Amino acid sequence: MRWRSIVPATALTAKQTGAVTVQYLLMIYANESEYATLTEAQRGERMAAYRGFLEALSKAGVLVSSGRLQASSNAATVRLANGKPQVLNGPYADSREQLGGFLLIDVPDFDAAISWAARCPGSSHGVMEVRPIWQMLPNS
Repeated sequence: MRWRSIVPATALTAKQTGAVTVQYLLMIYANESEYATLTEAQRGERMAAYRGFLEALSKAGVLVSSGRLQASSNAATVRLANGKPQVLNGPYADSREQLGGFLLIDVPDFDAAISWAARCPGSSHGVMEVRPIWQMLPNS
């Protein structure tokens, strides 16, 4: 595994500096059952931390989109078998941590995306996965 140094996210957006940017998807994985054990006060603190993080992303001009997902028990897995869709209730894989939300950001490079992921509250109670978006244009 290759580790990258974490650099602070800049206050100037790439759009302000004219830099070329790349979109990155920050995926938040956490143990859904752990959330149920939190008190109302702890849940409120966690949500306030996420609201503050979203505000920081917005102020920096890097937030493209974000979303919190419903429980994995509400998921469905779809695949084609012999040309016909097969639908299974629930997530694709059983794991200790489930995909709970995402942030789509537009930053200059991978190190900036890693820096934002490290600042996300999800990194303190779960795992953040960072992936660059492969832009697929029509007719390409």
